[in-house]
Amino acid sequence: MPVSDAAEGAARRSRLAGLYAIAGGPEAVAQADAAIAGGARVIQVRIKDRPAGEIVDAARRIVARAAGRALVIVNDRADLALLAGADGVHLGDEDLPVAEARRLLGPDRLVGRTTRTLEEARAAIAAGADHVGFGPIFATRTKALAVPPRGIAALREVTAALDAPVVAIGGISAETVGAVAGAGAACAAAVEAIFGAGDPAANAARLAALFEAGRAGRPAPGAAP
Repeated sequence: MPVSDAAEGAARRSRLAGLYAIAGGPEAVAQADAAIAGGARVIQVRIKDRPAGEIVDAARRIVARAAGRALVIVNDRADLALLAGADGVHLGDEDLPVAEARRLLGPDRLVGRTTRTLEEARAAIAAGADHVGFGPIFATRTKALAVPPRGIAALREVTAALDAPVVAIGGISAETVGAVAGAGAACAAAVEAIFGAGDPAANAARLAALFEAGRAGRPAPGAAP
């Protein structure tokens, strides 16, 4: 493995921290712009049911806008992540196996995997993922899931057991993002809490600040002393 590839991969992993915004649909580029303006550190491009060329085009535009400010992860498709020049891919249950995505992307890009249990998380890391998504932490309306919410205690167990970044996902809000950070999550992923209502840039800024306060063990901004 070339030293430069290993170093680049390590540099990307070190940036997996903070608010992780999931941008999608026809407004994905505008959503990404707003989230980055609000302080999101990672953008996942989640565009379903569109031609591959459209997804690559949107991802490339987001990569250009995020340069120097946020990592860009493409959902599901390792090939499109590579073509778009993104920082990595996030894989679900129906996507490429982790080992195959790693072969395609090499050591310098990120490979994440959705997991629901500690055992699944350990298996993903052993297969070559460098981080995992874990959840749903809370009930969520964004995506129909057949598994119950995992909760903060399960999140804390996974973050303590893994020597790898954990992205918490599922129903995270301004009221809960501090607890997610306090449980050891490297990132808190959000959709509805950023883009559901109001100004998405302002929503992202609030969530990012609350996450950092939770990670540092400080009172939430604006909370009573």
